[in-house]
Amino acid sequence: MAENSNPKSRQAYWKANLRLVGLCLTVWFIVSYGFGILLVEKLNQMEFFGFKLGFWFAQQGSIYVFLVLIFFYAWRMNVLDKKFGVDELEDNPGDNC
Repeated sequence: MAENSNPKSRQAYWKANLRLVGLCLTVWFIVSYGFGILLVEKLNQMEFFGFKLGFWFAQQGSIYVFLVLIFFYAWRMNVLDKKFGVDELEDNPGDNC
């Protein structure tokens, strides 16, 4: 974090970061454990691309959701970094340093 940032700003940044991580972990838990294990019988009554939906979530869906969450987290952290003034500086294309 920048040298001139005050402790309240750092605390707000950290709190926003933890909230984002908690949200991502909650979504991932619901999709992987909830849909893939707990609700599998109910979801298996529906089909998705020819597979039972519960099976699909257990085998493929949770992985796809995880990949989406990675990109979502990176995007939201860039937004948070800019909001709190801790974003990375853009490199000049001709700069070799």
